[in-house]
Amino acid sequence: MAYKLVFADVSIDGPDRSDFAFNAAIIILWGLGILTLYVASANYGQRLFDDPLYFVIRQLLFSLIGFLFFLFFAHIPLERIRTFLPVLVIGSLALCLLVFVPGFGVERNGARRWIQIPFLTAVQPSETAKLAVILFLANLLAKRGELPEASESITAPVAGLVTMVLVIFLQRDFSTGLFILLLGIILFFASGVRIGWFLAFCFLALPASLFFVFMEPYRVNRLIAFVRPEFDLYGLNYQSNAARMAIGAGGLFGQGIGAGLTQIRRIPEVQADYIFAGWSESMGFLGVISYFVLLVFFACRGFVIAFRCPNSFGSLTAFGCTASIFFQSLINCAVVCSALPSTGIPLPFFSSGGSSMIITFCMCGLIVNISRIQAAKEELW
Repeated sequence: MAYKLVFADVSIDGPDRSDFAFNAAIIILWGLGILTLYVASANYGQRLFDDPLYFVIRQLLFSLIGFLFFLFFAHIPLERIRTFLPVLVIGSLALCLLVFVPGFGVERNGARRWIQIPFLTAVQPSETAKLAVILFLANLLAKRGELPEASESITAPVAGLVTMVLVIFLQRDFSTGLFILLLGIILFFASGVRIGWFLAFCFLALPASLFFVFMEPYRVNRLIAFVRPEFDLYGLNYQSNAARMAIGAGGLFGQGIGAGLTQIRRIPEVQADYIFAGWSESMGFLGVISYFVLLVFFACRGFVIAFRCPNSFGSLTAFGCTASIFFQSLINCAVVCSALPSTGIPLPFFSSGGSSMIITFCMCGLIVNISRIQAAKEELW
């Protein structure tokens, strides 16, 4: 990776036109997500709310809000973002702590991960933490350039990352906290941290993560269910088993949109973390391959934007946002296919949820903003 070109400190004045291919990928992914949400949630919405479009309408409203944030982050100068970054980071941390305050935090299934907005809906502040951590680390790591060997050079980034992860762990949102930790490690690696510090950080993070896993019985049960997929098919493994049946029912070409899908109806809250099973049953193996081709194309364009950006902060921000959406998508699909233990990681653009949709649009807006910055002279694509 050409770090001297990619992460060089160059002025970021004078935006250029945005990346058309990347914008097209955003629109297609969002459109497929809305279509899949209708297919997967129509029956569930009819039974619970007497409205087959209940989840689709909500998703469209959140998409509208997310699009407004997309426009904001796509046009605001990056240096302006760096000036109010402390407010964003502290505000995100405060929101994550607000879930523990009675009257604000909402407890569901033994976890406190949501804040209730009066007369509206509940939001998940840990989603904002993903964006805050990316900008926080990109800002500090960009200031340091090629990090010296002194441990002080990474003390502040590591302390900020660990603080945010611990707060999310306390919400009993282990999967999101672990994902943010993974995202931080990726950014450290991309910024050129010496391999010794990188390995040391990973060495400390692994036992700490295992400690938090074995703190909660339900996390241990998820591991047992993953290792033994034939165990407790109507209990611990019910959701994953139903998802596998839906994927298998799709066959090669799928059952088609609006064909009266049956397998996804057996999946509890399929419109959330297991929505990829709905896409698989309706579109089949070819549809699954098509989705991954589109996702890889999205990621490639995002990483190219990061590599071509002549400013270190912009490069790391685009790299982190692209990595977040890409790896989150892969993790969700792997869970639905039983390749990973069950988590609460949503599928970007597809899963029903306002917080995830809005933050995904924010990240895409930042990438588009960075794509508008005049590219480096040497083409990398």
